[in-house]
Amino acid sequence: MNQADTEIILGALIGANYSIAESEEYADILIVNTCGVKEPTEKKVLKKISQLNQSGKPFIVCGCLPRINLRGVIEAGPKFAAILDTNSLFKIKDVIKEVENGKRGIIELEDKKGVKLGIPRKLVNPVIAIIPIGEGCLGDCYYCCVKFARGKLLSYPPEIILKEIEKAVQGGCKEIWLTSQDTGTYRWKDEKLPDLLRRIVELPLDFKVRVGMTNPKHTTPILDQLIDIYQNTKIYKFLHIPVQSGSNEILKTMNRGYTKEQFLEIVKAFKTKISDLTLSTDIIVGFPGENDEHFQESVKLIQDIKPDIVNISRFAPRPGTQAEKMENQIPGWIIKERSRKLSEITRKIGEERNRRWVGWEGQALITEPAPKGGWIARNLSYKPILIHNTNQSLGSKVTVRVYSAKSGYLEGELVENNPKTHKKNSSMTPINSI
Repeated sequence: MNQADTEIILGALIGANYSIAESEEYADILIVNTCGVKEPTEKKVLKKISQLNQSGKPFIVCGCLPRINLRGVIEAGPKFAAILDTNSLFKIKDVIKEVENGKRGIIELEDKKGVKLGIPRKLVNPVIAIIPIGEGCLGDCYYCCVKFARGKLLSYPPEIILKEIEKAVQGGCKEIWLTSQDTGTYRWKDEKLPDLLRRIVELPLDFKVRVGMTNPKHTTPILDQLIDIYQNTKIYKFLHIPVQSGSNEILKTMNRGYTKEQFLEIVKAFKTKISDLTLSTDIIVGFPGENDEHFQESVKLIQDIKPDIVNISRFAPRPGTQAEKMENQIPGWIIKERSRKLSEITRKIGEERNRRWVGWEGQALITEPAPKGGWIARNLSYKPILIHNTNQSLGSKVTVRVYSAKSGYLEGELVENNPKTHKKNSSMTPINSI
């Protein structure tokens, strides 16, 4: 959602005939779009705001953090020109005009949400469109501060979502990211997420869809329909479903609203129907009251389901949450050690999962330049494949053969350049088209 908000800010500025500076050095006004969901991120953001405070230039703070920790933002950057929350982005042009006229100390915190579609935006990646299908959540997890930043759920009308996708694809986008705080909570009248996805894939256009995170609590009621539509070739076989803990006791203390058994049922159902599923999940280590037995339950769960990706977070209390007030806070050194152990386990599992793809060949979509040269392509299972060949272009469809596997990505070569190695791995179901 933050990246989508950034694109809205950029689109508004360009639409108002402002130029986007190449660096802070050349900018007249500085804008930082913040995230404050996790403490380490908040610390980095506050440090950046403190630096902007010393820059001598007017700066504007946007995003989640003003709602989560307004006091911290002001203390880090008392010379701020303006502060806007996620609901106030629509005012960015007017606020900048005021700042240009010398006004300072503007604070815009808007309670009412607006639909963040059908408005100008500047894509960060020209072949990927980030399409929010709603904002806010229905949950009340005791560790989470997203509800403070984004509020209660507002789902967007499907007609507007479809128009936004059509516009993006006709403008050159090849990949659509459907995003929300929890895509599984999508509701518009009688339509739920599977209904929306069905309407999206029926669009007579060439594109792929990556479905954003969905929580177990809201996935269970739509499970069969979701798996059914996931088998459409326009949808990446990628499921991001956070479990957060393998202990039912800790899940209850977190107020997550499901058990590990319910989570496992979802994973089993998906893997039974979609053999090449890429599974991503999240784990929080060191939640208040988590003992060694609870932690080992998380380890066992991860070892049993073998996710392709595990996002590990070290618990840190967020301001205003129930978890901040809980007793039995875990010492930092224990949290760090548990994180280290689980990270090593997940690294090995990731490499093991990726080795299954060595020898596979099929079509992939080039979606971004690789950090050290070459390209990153994605196959239908949304596996990142590093291609060292540079004679390609963003958004191209290529036929690749995977020859190496790392814990976080695959390495591949273009089949056209290596006709003698054109071979399919019989242990994998070939993905013939994308």
